[in-house]
Amino acid sequence: MSADAGQARAVQRAPLWLLVMITLSGTLAMHMFVPALPDAARSLNASSAAVQATIGIYILGLAFGQLFYGPLSDALGRRPLLITGLSLYFGAGIVAALAPNVETLVLARLFQALGGCAGLALGRAMVRDTTTSDEAVRALALLNLIMMVGPGLAPLIGSTMVELGGWRMVFAFLAVLGAITLLLCWRMVPETGRPSGVVSVSVLARDYTSLLRSPKYLGYAFGGACATTSIYAFIAAAPFVITEQLHHPVRHVGISLGIIMIGMGIGNALTRRLVLDIPVERLLVIGNGISIASAAIFLGLELMGRLNLPAIVVLMLFFAMGSGTASPAALSKTLMVDAHHVGSAAGLYGFSQMALGALFTLMVGWGSNPALSSAVVLIAAAAVGQAGVQFAIRQERKEARYLSAGEGI
Repeated sequence: MSADAGQARAVQRAPLWLLVMITLSGTLAMHMFVPALPDAARSLNASSAAVQATIGIYILGLAFGQLFYGPLSDALGRRPLLITGLSLYFGAGIVAALAPNVETLVLARLFQALGGCAGLALGRAMVRDTTTSDEAVRALALLNLIMMVGPGLAPLIGSTMVELGGWRMVFAFLAVLGAITLLLCWRMVPETGRPSGVVSVSVLARDYTSLLRSPKYLGYAFGGACATTSIYAFIAAAPFVITEQLHHPVRHVGISLGIIMIGMGIGNALTRRLVLDIPVERLLVIGNGISIASAAIFLGLELMGRLNLPAIVVLMLFFAMGSGTASPAALSKTLMVDAHHVGSAAGLYGFSQMALGALFTLMVGWGSNPALSSAVVLIAAAAVGQAGVQFAIRQERKEARYLSAGEGI
């Protein structure tokens, strides 16, 4: 590579720490408002169900918004779509902080999610635009860690904001975070893609149809989404398992989730280091295998009536470590399926993550025993994820053999 080419490549890189900040802003807002729900309900004279809708609408906004940011960024460029999304996130945060009624608050949360999901989809695409395969895995591991740690940190930060200034301070904090991120992106984030300039419903449908027709993409995307978001099932059940079933104080919930999220960090760190020596596919299978084993032991202890808090923390620490090892590897493989549709691939993968995460969270509430329900969901999701990954690996090997045979001819 010439010096000029190398310099051009360097100019195209967005700072990784800034992409981390972009990703964090979207994920923090997902659950930061949870501790403020009772305060907001009293302040707005609204029912608890009406205020709880602000959580569900945010998850839906994150899921469906990514379906549009990805392909639109392939057509119009990453930078303008990211600036637009962050502007929307900032403005919606202000509206939410000043909301006079619950209806305005719910609508503001929808637009906040539609803006916040820009970072989730486009941050990944920007990493893939400017890195090689191994570099992408290491960078995506860090972004994936932030996406997973966000729901764990958000309630702690949110409760602090509520104590300092009530529920409106949560949105004031998020608006300030959005403003800072927007300013930094305006000054420091270049265009990393190669926009086609073509925007149409038919092109969008064609892009997604191309990906959905790829067995390899479906395997990596579905398997990776299961590996990444299956732990949402335990996060949703943890308050009930720890306080109601095991009779521990509420503060142990936050402490336990904080320790468990350390496992996600360890897994991501392992991936960033081991990808230099071990194939990405093997890391993916090994990591998800650790999660399956941890969930199986969790289920066994619950069935035997021997589940306790130390066991839960240790097992979920290993489950998170396995997920942290596997999910960035799956993400990188997903984004490398089609170099012409990186944005669309990132958007569809992000949608899969949010949709499956919401499904796993919902499934935990179906049974009367939160520990048993979460254990079953964890092992089922991890096992299905492993099947999807193995399927994708077989498809990739089949394509490689086909190409080798063609070259031989």
